[in-house]
Amino acid sequence: MPLTESRNGNVATAVFHLLSSGIGIQALLLPVAFATLGWVWGAISLSLAFTWQLYTIWTLVQLHEPIPGIRTRYSRYLQLAIAAFGPKLGKLLAIFPVMYLSGSTCIMLIIKGAGVMELLFKLMCEGGATCDAKSLTGAEWFLVFTCMAIALAQRPNLNSIAGFSLVGAMSAIGYCTLIWALPISKDRPSGVSYDSRKGGSTMAGMFDVLNAIGIIVLAFRGHNLVLEIQGTLPSSLTNPSKRTMWRGVSVSYIIIAMCQFPLAIAGFWAYGNKIPSNGGMLTAFMQFHGHDTSRFAKGLVYLLVVINCLSSFQIYAMPVFDNLEFRYISMKNRRCPWWVRIGFRLFFGGLAFFIAVALPFLPSLAPLVGGITLPLTLAYPCFMWILIKKPHQKGHDALWCLNLGLGCLGIVLSVLLVVAAAWNLAIKGLHASFFKPL
Repeated sequence: MPLTESRNGNVATAVFHLLSSGIGIQALLLPVAFATLGWVWGAISLSLAFTWQLYTIWTLVQLHEPIPGIRTRYSRYLQLAIAAFGPKLGKLLAIFPVMYLSGSTCIMLIIKGAGVMELLFKLMCEGGATCDAKSLTGAEWFLVFTCMAIALAQRPNLNSIAGFSLVGAMSAIGYCTLIWALPISKDRPSGVSYDSRKGGSTMAGMFDVLNAIGIIVLAFRGHNLVLEIQGTLPSSLTNPSKRTMWRGVSVSYIIIAMCQFPLAIAGFWAYGNKIPSNGGMLTAFMQFHGHDTSRFAKGLVYLLVVINCLSSFQIYAMPVFDNLEFRYISMKNRRCPWWVRIGFRLFFGGLAFFIAVALPFLPSLAPLVGGITLPLTLAYPCFMWILIKKPHQKGHDALWCLNLGLGCLGIVLSVLLVVAAAWNLAIKGLHASFFKPL
């Protein structure tokens, strides 16, 4: 199977995969959250969210091989959910968020990556003869990006794309660093203020705060891939995979913190409440400092974003490929031949392209659907720890209370974020343009 065919991974490959899946363009919205919460509450919320999601990752790493001496490995999130909640409830709770975070992330990478690819093209050909030719339509840019992504998505298993994950990690670190380092080296726009821009009424202000918290919480991603990444590591009684995996998590999340905390703080310092709600740091940088920044620097930022989107597509698509091949193996009771694997990848690429063209406004729904899938990150790991480890039966009452409290709080937060996102859509409206990608 694509996720577990090769178990020759190590700390380095785990770090590459975790960085490629954990850092993305959603981090560019962090200063938008600070514009609503302010310096103090923004920093507190970001720190708490980072600690909370890091704890749930530690929980998933421990649950990958939950019983010492019994070589049962849960290398897929859905398998662990079924083991904890039972076949019916586990599938009900986990199938939608896992498939959404895999398939829909790939669709949004097509939309965002193709959009930035078009901006890069316009920047590079500015004033040249190429620009006189008819430019591609939005759907054609989607097709170009999808063809490039699927052409790269022919590697057989998760371990074999470690090189892509390395490139994706380096590109993500590069553009996250450039996007905050360049603005602080220049003059701030006139009239920058750090006053909160919450809505006037109490209700509107409360929902603005919840939306800001949602931006911070959803900036951390990749929990649906933690077990899959750990599944690529070798394991033995003397050196279980959780030791190797936790070393990889520790290294990668130090780097993630070094990217996201400066991005949030420096971005808010540079633009204050002038930061655009749609696009975040990338839009703000091009809007306020695009005129006094070299074409090379702007082009480099765009190029790194496109490379990161192409690389992240590979790791987020792998669970979908794994599920398609599992269905084939279950029906045919034999290994999946290479030509069927290629067919599955082409099918998924075509389906993702069709949905991206049909629903180009999908990123505007991300806060709403992201709130629905939030328990997968912050709540389910805590409940699964209680159901599998049963700490209350072993005298670890404090750990039982901690997981129960965090799990319940995660469910409550998910409900509040869904309500806030729905309120925001009801107030601002949804500009749905079916089959009309810009």
